[in-house]
Amino acid sequence: MSDWTTDSNECLSISMARSVEDKKTLSEDERYENFHPAFTYPIFGEEEKIYGYKDLIIDLKFASGSLKQYLSVKWSDKLQSVDTVDNVDGTMREFLSEGIETNEDAFRSQVQEDATSFKPSGKMIYSYTRSASKGKGKSFAAEQPSPEDEDTVVYEVYHNTWETPGFKEYHRKMQIFILLYIEAGSYINEEEDAWEFVVLYEKRKRRDSPHILTYHFVGYSSLYNFYYFPEKVRLRLSQFVILGPYQRSGHGSELYKAIYQYVLSQSHMGELTVEDPAEAFEDLRDKNDLKMLLSTKQFMEEGFGQDSHSHSGGRVGKVGKALKSLSKGKMGPPVEKGWAEKWRVKLKIAGRQFQRLVEMLIQMHLDPLDNRGLRAYRLQVKERLYRFNFEVLAQLEKEERLEKLEETFQSVRDDYGRILKLVY
Repeated sequence: MSDWTTDSNECLSISMARSVEDKKTLSEDERYENFHPAFTYPIFGEEEKIYGYKDLIIDLKFASGSLKQYLSVKWSDKLQSVDTVDNVDGTMREFLSEGIETNEDAFRSQVQEDATSFKPSGKMIYSYTRSASKGKGKSFAAEQPSPEDEDTVVYEVYHNTWETPGFKEYHRKMQIFILLYIEAGSYINEEEDAWEFVVLYEKRKRRDSPHILTYHFVGYSSLYNFYYFPEKVRLRLSQFVILGPYQRSGHGSELYKAIYQYVLSQSHMGELTVEDPAEAFEDLRDKNDLKMLLSTKQFMEEGFGQDSHSHSGGRVGKVGKALKSLSKGKMGPPVEKGWAEKWRVKLKIAGRQFQRLVEMLIQMHLDPLDNRGLRAYRLQVKERLYRFNFEVLAQLEKEERLEKLEETFQSVRDDYGRILKLVY
């Protein structure tokens, strides 16, 4: 029976199709080959298995800009029993938008046409550049190349709502990536008006016709508005996805920075929160939030004292260079709560996240010989942990509660050390 069972993650092949001319703009370092999903259980069930076929291939193509969809399901052999064989084509169509193309030649013609006609909807709110010749290496962290250089690729982020002309239809094409890349991801309700979206595109100039600009989908995030006392809104980052070929190249960080800067620019928004972040996204968020705080000169100088902060290009000195005296600044330890809350509100960071970031900064600067500082820091972190886990801890006996708090504190401190290494 296993001969007729196929892993749905392996047999589903995804590709972002570009026109012939657009492919010529890609450097040798850039590869946009077929890629596979991280998950298919929302489509094919928890076991992610398809029964009834041999050599099954599900070919799902998208026009790289317009996201026009093409679907092909092929196999070398198929069981004849209708009752037991999975309906792959029908199941896939339940999760795709209307107007799926099944003729590959017709799809290729559409890709050629869309290459020059497609333009992103919404308002452009953020942009950055990359050098095409650097490919997927770690060089993306270096200074961004000039948009005027021939080798430069520009990336742009566009803000949309359901009211943006044409966006609702576009969203129906791109939402499939939520199921394929986000664990426990699901489609959102189009009837809820509170949704906002930011979509990331790669923008290219054609080498033979530099005046022609083409746009290619990279990823997106969905955001939800909540009431924020007394008269503002809290923006919750709900879904966040970067396509496989663009992952591990810094694009997720850039999209997150675009969202954060957008929140800062909106006077009616009081706070940015994140809904149940996955571990990888939590690291991305921590890393970028820490870099932002480190680059906020006034915050760092007030926090650690005027003459104790080495500020250079948004970074402080290496972790091993301890501060002369933490008592000179508002960070303490313990941190001055009124001062911290003032900055938290100004920077529009959620309460627990801001407290964690402050704890990381203090840990980074702690002198291992400063027993008073170490004790004050430990009590500060444990106070937060106790409040956050009060319902669970309150049920324990005092001795067990203290042991659990100490165990959790050590675990948190170790994790902070890991996160700080991501920044340096």
